[in-house]
Amino acid sequence: MEARLSWTGSGLVFDGGPAGGPQIVVDGDSATGPSPMELVLSAVAACMAIDVKVILGKGRVPFDALDVVARAERRDEPPRHFTALELTFRVAGAPPGSREKVERAAELSRERYCSVLLSLRGDLELRIAVEGV
Repeated sequence: MEARLSWTGSGLVFDGGPAGGPQIVVDGDSATGPSPMELVLSAVAACMAIDVKVILGKGRVPFDALDVVARAERRDEPPRHFTALELTFRVAGAPPGSREKVERAAELSRERYCSVLLSLRGDLELRIAVEGV
């Protein structure tokens, strides 16, 4: 997997995205696009929502709508990393008694399946190279 971003020459704005995929704008000031931290929050929410949908499908739990609201708390001082995340899953049209299955699906995503969330672990190996200078 590869992604490339290029500075636009303006402020903290970069554009790019996955190789051969849709392009996005990332803005450190959140003026012309989401900031990197907003993207991380959105990515965790999307990853877990996808997992919940797949798990409920495999468990034959029908529903009409699935929304997730993600909220984050961050440190006030640099590095301003997340200190807490809260995800609220809103499911409409599921049969009565499905709450436990939705809760279990969210927990399975959190513990085993959400690759975005699990990639934020402290044991992630990061290698850095510098070119062109």
